[in-house]
Amino acid sequence: MITMAQRIEALRTERGISRPALSSALGFPKTAMEKFETGRQTPTQDQQKKLADYFGVSLFYLKGESDDPTRMETWLNGGDVPDDSPRQISAPAPVQKKPRPAAAQEDGAVFGALLKSPSFQALLRSAVSEVLRSPEGQEILAKAVRRELGRG
Repeated sequence: MITMAQRIEALRTERGISRPALSSALGFPKTAMEKFETGRQTPTQDQQKKLADYFGVSLFYLKGESDDPTRMETWLNGGDVPDDSPRQISAPAPVQKKPRPAAAQEDGAVFGALLKSPSFQALLRSAVSEVLRSPEGQEILAKAVRRELGRG
């Protein structure tokens, strides 16, 4: 498992920026990046957020808790990882499709067309976003994160 210190160093070197330059760009003390990358000091939550924002990655990715750098806001807005990003997200393996009865194929075609509709996608994105922002949604997310962290 990759550590936050290793992730920060990797992101910084991908950008080709020095430790002091990154510290300066984020308004941190000059030696902050050296301390973070060597593990002598852990960034505060505010510093972690600034680092994640600067590199355009999620906090989970920055902390080494995920290999997917995609931010939730990017996903909810239907966007992708920026084109200038050197990181690659591997495509999921192709799914083997099983033959379906003709009636199911007709229903599938209608449902497929609905799923491809931009207005339906916007409505679904809005509903998911609203649920995730609710106290119940936050609890569901927290349980899922705890469950995933327990597997690692």
